[in-house]
Amino acid sequence: MRSIARSAVVSIAVLIAGGGSALHAQQERPPAVPLIAHDPYFSIWSMTDHLTDGPTRHWTGERQPLTGLIRIDGKLYRYMGGDRHSATPAMQQTALKVSATHTDYEFSAAGIKLQLTFFAPAFPQDLDLLSRPVTYVSWKLSSTDGKSHQTSVFLDVDPVIAVDQDNQKVTWGRSNDGELRVLNVGSRDQQVLNRSGDNLRIDWGYFHLAVPQNEQAMLVNAAAARQSFEKTGTLPTADDMDMPQTPRDGAAHLALEFPAQEISAAPVTKHALLSYTAGFQIQYLGRNMRPYWQRNNETVEAMLAEAEAQYSELDQRGRDYDAKLTTDLTKAGGADYAALALLAYRQTIAAHGLVADIDGTPMLFAKEDFSNGDIATVDVLYPSAPFFLFFNPKLLEAQLKPVLEYASLARWKFPFAPHDLGRYPLANGQEYGGGEKTEENQMPVEESGNLLICAAALGQTEGNWHVAQQYWPQLSQWAAYLREKGLDPENQLSTDDFAGHLAHNANLSIKAIDALAAYAEMAKALGHADVARGYAAAARDMAAKWQQMAIDGDHYKLAFDKPGTWSQKYNLVWDQLLGLNLFPAKVRETEVSFYLNHMNQYGVPLDSRADYTKLDWELWSATLGTQQQFTQWMGPIYKWINETPTRVPLTDWYDTKNGKQIGFQARSVVGGVYVKALSDAELAKKWRAMSK
Repeated sequence: MRSIARSAVVSIAVLIAGGGSALHAQQERPPAVPLIAHDPYFSIWSMTDHLTDGPTRHWTGERQPLTGLIRIDGKLYRYMGGDRHSATPAMQQTALKVSATHTDYEFSAAGIKLQLTFFAPAFPQDLDLLSRPVTYVSWKLSSTDGKSHQTSVFLDVDPVIAVDQDNQKVTWGRSNDGELRVLNVGSRDQQVLNRSGDNLRIDWGYFHLAVPQNEQAMLVNAAAARQSFEKTGTLPTADDMDMPQTPRDGAAHLALEFPAQEISAAPVTKHALLSYTAGFQIQYLGRNMRPYWQRNNETVEAMLAEAEAQYSELDQRGRDYDAKLTTDLTKAGGADYAALALLAYRQTIAAHGLVADIDGTPMLFAKEDFSNGDIATVDVLYPSAPFFLFFNPKLLEAQLKPVLEYASLARWKFPFAPHDLGRYPLANGQEYGGGEKTEENQMPVEESGNLLICAAALGQTEGNWHVAQQYWPQLSQWAAYLREKGLDPENQLSTDDFAGHLAHNANLSIKAIDALAAYAEMAKALGHADVARGYAAAARDMAAKWQQMAIDGDHYKLAFDKPGTWSQKYNLVWDQLLGLNLFPAKVRETEVSFYLNHMNQYGVPLDSRADYTKLDWELWSATLGTQQQFTQWMGPIYKWINETPTRVPLTDWYDTKNGKQIGFQARSVVGGVYVKALSDAELAKKWRAMSK
C-alpha cells in the first residue's frame, strides 16, 4: 500500500433527515468535491473553494474541464470552470452540500438563483445501478427579486475527457436515441486495455453527453461556441466535422444549450446525462472483462435510454437515501463523523472497476491510486472492507474472489498470500516486490492475515461460509504460516510499507493472532471441530504472550524489542468486530487513552517514528474507545478536512501538525472510516438489508 488559508467561504450543511435543520458541524470546505465519481477513469472533481475558481480535474489533478456559463438578460456569467482572473464574472457561490449520491451547489447573480446538482445513483446494494456509468447534471433556475429574467444556460465538455493526454487524436459524432440527443467523443486509436499504470486516464471507449431531444447540443469549436452563446444565447448551427484532431489543437467540444426563457419565481429545471462507456474494463488472467452493467450484452443506447427514463425516480430515491444515511452516520459517530464518511462515500466506490465474470457474477477490482497503481491490492481491500461489509458484503466477496482464484493457481508457489494482481487495469499476476519470483519484499504476515480476517468477516456477515469452503486449502496454508510466523514477525513489510521494514511489529502481531482466531471460526462453521479447537487455543495463547511482550508502562510498544516506542494498534478493532475477545478490555482502554494524550492539531500520529498518520487507521483506533473518546478524536480530523492546504480527493496519509498531504489520494481505503458505523451491528444489518 503505498496553499490556501482556511477561508470563511461556503458552508456545506449536513442536514438531518426529516427535520431539515443544519447540524452544528458543517463541511466548511472539503479538500476536493466529487462531481463525477464512477471508477478510476471516470472521476472528475473540483479542487478549489468555489466551482468557478479553476478547471474541473480528474482525480489525478489533470485538467478535464467542464465549463458552465449562464446568460441573464444578455449578460454572461460563469457558474463552473475558468479561474478568478477570467474576464467573465463568476456567479456568487452561496451554498455547497456533499451527500452520499448528490453534490449540490447554489449560485446567485442578477436576480437569478441557480441550483446545480451532480447525482449518481451509486447504491452499493443495487449492482445494476452501481455499475451504470451515468452521472446526471441538473440545473434548477428561479428568480429571487420578484422580476422575470431572460435566462439561457450553456455547458461545455472538453474532449480531453476521452484521452490520457491532450496530444492524442479524437473523433466525434452524434446519435439520436429515442428520447435523447447524444454527443460522443473518443480516441481515434481505441487501443483497448493497452497499458497499465498509476497516473493515467482512459484512452479507449467513448464519452457521451446526452440531453432530451428538445434541447440543443452541438459538436463545435470551443471558442466559436462560447462567442455565439455570449452574443446570442445560442450555439452554432453546424457541427465541426474536421476530424480527427487533438484536444490541444482544437478538437470539437461537446456543448449543450438550454435556450433562453423567462425565469420567474416558479423554478425551471433542466438535466443532462454524462456517461463514459468502454466495452472492456479489466483484464484478468489474460481475459478481457466487460463492465458489470453490460454482462447481458446491453447496448449503450439501451443503457442511456433506461437511465433517462428512470431519472426522476432515481433522483428522489437518492435524496431519501442520502437523508437516511446522514442521519444514521450522525447517530453512530456524531456530526463530524458523518461529514467525513459522506466525503468518503463516492471516493471509495470510484477507486474500483466493477466487471462481470464469465458466469455473470460480479468481480470488483480496486486501483491503488497514487500508490503504484496496483490492482486488487490485498492491503487496500482490507482497510476498505468496513464500507462493503456495512452496505453489501457481496462486493467484498467480489474483491476476494479474483485474489483467491489467483492464489489457488500453481504459479503462486509461496505459503503466504499474494499482495496484488498486477497494475490497473491489467490483473494478470502480482508485480509488487518480487512478484512471483522472490519473497524478499513481500508482505507475508500482512496479506495472509488480511485475507483470513476478511474471509471470516464475510462468512459471519452473510451467514454463509461458501467462500471459506471453496478456498479452504489456501486459507489453511496461510493459517499454518501465521501460526509459525505470526506472534513475533520477522523483518517484514506491513501495509504501512512507506515506513519501511520492521521486525517484531506488535500491531502486525495482533493481526496474525486475530487472523488465527478468525480461521478457527471458519473451521468451526465448516465442521472442522478439531482444527477449530487447536487454532482457537493457539490464538488465545499468543494473545496472552503478546501482552507480556508488548507492555511498556502506560502503553504497548511499536515493536517488541523497542522500549520507549508506541504505535496505533488499529488491527485490534477486529477483535471486537468479529467477537473474538482475545484481548482484555484493558488493552484497548490503555492504548486509546495513550493515543489521545499524543493528539496533534489534526490527529494522532501513526506511531512514534513520525508526525504523519493514516486516516483509515485513525478511525479504526478511535473505534476502540468510548463514544466520548471517539468524538474527541473526530474533532481534529474534522478540523483537518476543512483546513488541509492540500486540495485533492481525500488523502489517507497526512501530517498531523501542518495538515499537508504526505502521499496517496483518491484511494478506496477511506472506506475504512465506515468501521464506526459497522461496529453498530443493528445499524449495519439495516443497511445490508437493502441489498437486492
